This record gives sequence, structure tokens and C-alpha cells, in this order.
Amino acid sequence: MITDNPNSEAQENIVNPNEETANQSVAPQESHDSEVHEEETHDMVEHHEHEKMTSGELMTKLEALINAEDSGANHKKFNAVKEMLLHKINLESEDQKEADAHYEHPLQSKISALSNIFKEKYDVFHRKQESEQKDNLEKRISIIEKLKNLYTHSEPNTNLFRAIREIKEEWSNAGQVAKSEFKNLNNNYFYHLNNFYQMLDLNKEYREQEYAHNLEKRQHIIARAKELQNEPVVQKALNELQFLHKLWKEEAEPVAEEFRDKTWEEFKEISNKIHERKSELLAVIDGEQQANLEKKNQIIDTIKKLTSPDKAPNHNYWQNAINTVESLRADFLKLGSVPRKISNQNWNEFKLALRAFNAKKNEFYKGLKNSQHTNLEEKLKLIQTAQDNMNSEDWEIAVPLFKKLQEDWKKIGHVPRSMTNKVWDDFREACNTFFNNYRTKNNAVTDDWKENYRQKRALLDELKEIGDEEGSVEKIENIKTAWNNIGKVPRDKMAINTEFNKTMREKLRLNKINEFDLKEEGLTESQLTDKARKIKNQVADLEAEIVKLENNLGFFGKVSRDNPLLKDTFDKIDDKKAQLEMLKQSLHHIISGE
Repeated sequence: MITDNPNSEAQENIVNPNEETANQSVAPQESHDSEVHEEETHDMVEHHEHEKMTSGELMTKLEALINAEDSGANHKKFNAVKEMLLHKINLESEDQKEADAHYEHPLQSKISALSNIFKEKYDVFHRKQESEQKDNLEKRISIIEKLKNLYTHSEPNTNLFRAIREIKEEWSNAGQVAKSEFKNLNNNYFYHLNNFYQMLDLNKEYREQEYAHNLEKRQHIIARAKELQNEPVVQKALNELQFLHKLWKEEAEPVAEEFRDKTWEEFKEISNKIHERKSELLAVIDGEQQANLEKKNQIIDTIKKLTSPDKAPNHNYWQNAINTVESLRADFLKLGSVPRKISNQNWNEFKLALRAFNAKKNEFYKGLKNSQHTNLEEKLKLIQTAQDNMNSEDWEIAVPLFKKLQEDWKKIGHVPRSMTNKVWDDFREACNTFFNNYRTKNNAVTDDWKENYRQKRALLDELKEIGDEEGSVEKIENIKTAWNNIGKVPRDKMAINTEFNKTMREKLRLNKINEFDLKEEGLTESQLTDKARKIKNQVADLEAEIVKLENNLGFFGKVSRDNPLLKDTFDKIDDKKAQLEMLKQSLHHIISGE
């Protein structure tokens, strides 16, 4: 805020302290504190904007500053961006550095290289600046001498109004000088400018021209300041206001006494109103910081929930959680600043949440690593079994075996990542070798089975034509023997076996002969075993029936074959015993191999 009239302040460090300062001072002393505060506000806003940028965006801005034509003049901006970028990558690298003390962020080397390049450019700029400042110093000393001569040795008919305008313009365009020279040089200039205006007081015409010109300048400055009151970008308004104060000081002094305080008070009041808008800027920043705090706290809460899930987590859970936390971490770092008083607390809570998550995750994978070694051993056993049997052609045993091996493989969990591809390739190769061989053999067998079906169909048709004429039993025996000597049929044709057995039973009943009385030749070992099993079952059934009939006879007091009531029972027992004896003989022949 501007509080003092710059025209009321006395001159300091003037060249000739014995001379009195003119009544109309033309060396405005704009508040240094105000300028410093404006610079601090600008730096704070710029810092706030940098905090919202990602490390990649900051790196782009750093490169742009280096590639700018006047890159060396951006020393302060370069260091501010570089400092924020280093802060960002330190945050991004914290987890990796905990695991590896020698870890270096990918952007670190690039920052170092850019810093070296900028240092070279800054050195060139600094040398050039020193040379220019030296030349500018000589120019300004020359301008002061010209000003001094204007009021001490001016030639007759000199247009003082034009001459002082040219001198002021030269002074405004003379460029910067070293800070160590500026104050004394500036005071010298205004000291002689005061002297000029003291001399000008003696010339009313020139004085009025100068006053009118400066008043017009002030009015333009005030008009622009009024427009800045409605500038939506507060920082832009503050920056331009600072420039207007510089113009006021250098190009709008002096004015007639009746306008001096009036114009200054008007400009000061407008300036104060614009300065008051800094609170709007700070309120916006505070609002953004509070919103950032809420978002960052939500991120911290989400990480905590991921660290302690309701159900026991598995590998897939942790993989998804890792990706989610990495995304949350990036979002956290992208968010801008939070209120300064809780900034450290918020950051520490975030770090603690990350460390707790990583600890829980590492604990899971440490246990998983042990189980993976156990899984590896189990899978290696399956591989060995598959390799031992991959050339087997005992399909009835090998096919179910390989199907079970594949089912068991699916049930076993993960193995160490370094072995995942190898064990799977070995297992798949053994399975593929077996099933490729099986398909090749099976295709050849299928053709044989089709021929078997054709032959069995012919035998079945022949069996259906047999009646109970003489020689029928021999024909049935021949057909049965021929049937037994034919191999398997295709799976979709297996119903022919059921049809044959049904027709065979019908023909046996027609010819009143038991199946086991048939003479069969060419039976395989499995067929003989199956036949023996069936005979044993029938023997057991007959023995049970005989026992039951004999028990029924026990209910009668006197058991005699002459009893007409018991004659049928005795006949049944005799018949079943005869059948039993025949079955036992057949079983004996099968077992003895006769």
C-alpha cells in the first residue's frame, strides 16, 4: 500500500550537500517496501504454480529457459524451477532410495547437464552484462553532464523544453548499471534535474510547458490504473501497477503545485485499491491449498485401506493395489501445495502410509516366494512324470494319466518368475509329444474300428436269421467266436454290442441253451476274465437260490419227495444244482486254461 507522497521526501546523497534542494523535488522515492512486497507476492504465486507442475513439465520449462534468447538473464527463474524440480524428483525417488541407496532418478543426470549448460550461458551473459553496464554508466554520466550544462551553460535560443524531454528520454533508455553505482548515480541525476527546474522557475513559459506535459503523463497513468482495477488477473494488475509507478517517477515529474497532491492522492488511492486485491489472490491460493489438502488426505486414506483389506489378499490383489498406489502417488505429487502450517505433517503422513503399504506388500511376497518354491518342486515332479510317459502307447492308462497331470498342474499356484516360462515349456512339450502321438495312432485305429463295425454288423445280421433248427447251436458258437475275435468299433457305433448281446440271449433261449455252455474260441485275456466274473456271479446267485429253497423245505415236518406239494421244489433244487455243476465246470475250464 502507498502511504507517502513521493514529492515530500528529501533527497539523499546528493552530489553537493551545501546547495539547497529545490522547493519542487523531482526525485520521487517510491516505497521500497512496496516494491519488495510486490516481488515477494510474484515469487509466491510463481512458486505456487510450479508446485502444481509435474517433474516432466518442470523439465520442459527448464529447457525452455535455457533455449531462450536471453537465457542468461533468467538466472533467478532458472534456479527457482530447478529447485522445485529437484524437490519433486527427490520425492519421487524416496521409495527407490530406501531399497537402493545408489538409486539415481532418470532426470538427475539431465538436470546436471542442463545446469552446466546454463552456467556457461550465464557466465557469458554476466560478462556481457558487465560490459553493457559499464557502457551504460558512461552514457548516464554523459547524460548528467548534458543536464548540468543545460542549466549552467545553455546556448541562447535553446529550446529548453525539447532539450529536457530528450535528456529524460535518453536517461529512461540508457539501460541498467551496476547496483553499486545506481543509487549515487540516480541521486546525482535528480539533483541536477532539481537544479534545472529551479532555473526553469525563472522562465515561466518553459515551466508551464513542462508542467502541462507531465500532468498529461500523470492523467494517462491514472487512467490506466483505473482500468487495472477491473483486470481479472490480479498478478497482472500488480505487475503493471509497479511499472506505472516507475513511469510516474521517471516521466511525470514535476507538475504545477495545484495538481501535485491532487493527482498523487488520486493515483495513490487507486493503487491502494489494486493492492487490496492481493487478498483476492491470496484467498484463491488458500482455497486451492485447502482443496489440495483434502484431496491428499483422501489419497492417504485410500492407501491405508489398500494396506488393510477386509479379505486375505492374493497375488492379483497386490498387483492391482501396486498399480493403484503408484497412480495415487503420482496424483499426490501432481497436486499443488497445502497450507504451510501442516505441510510437513501431511507429507509425513503420506510417507508413513506408503511405507506401511510397502511393508505389507513385501511381507506377502516374502511368504509367496516360499510357497512358489514349493509349487516349483511339485510342478517339476509333474514334468518328470509327463516326460517318463510321453512315449507310452498304453492309451487306456496313459490318456487318463495325462489328463490328471494337466488338472493337477492347474491346481498348483505360481512358481518363481524366473522359472515360469521354463517349467511351462517343459510340461507343454511333454504333453504335446504324447497327445500328438496319440492322435496319430488314433487316426489309424479309427480306420480299423470302422472295418470292425462292418464285420460285426454282418455277424449280427447273420445271427438274427438263426432259428431253432438242427445245427443252430454250432452256428451260434461260430458267430460268437468270430465276434470275440473282432476288435473295437467307433465310439458312436458301440450300440451294436448291446444289440448283439440282446439278440444272442434271444437265440439262446430259443435253442434252450445257457450262454456259458457255448464253446467260444479266440477270447482275449480280458474277455476270459470278464466271462469268469460273470460265471462266479451266477454261481453265487444259484447257490443262494438253492439254500433258500432248502430252507423252505425245513418248514415242513416230514420232507419227502413223494409229497406232491414238495415235488416242484425238489425239481427246482435238482435243476439249479445241475446248472450249478455245469457252471463250476465251465469256470474250472476257464481258470485252468483248457
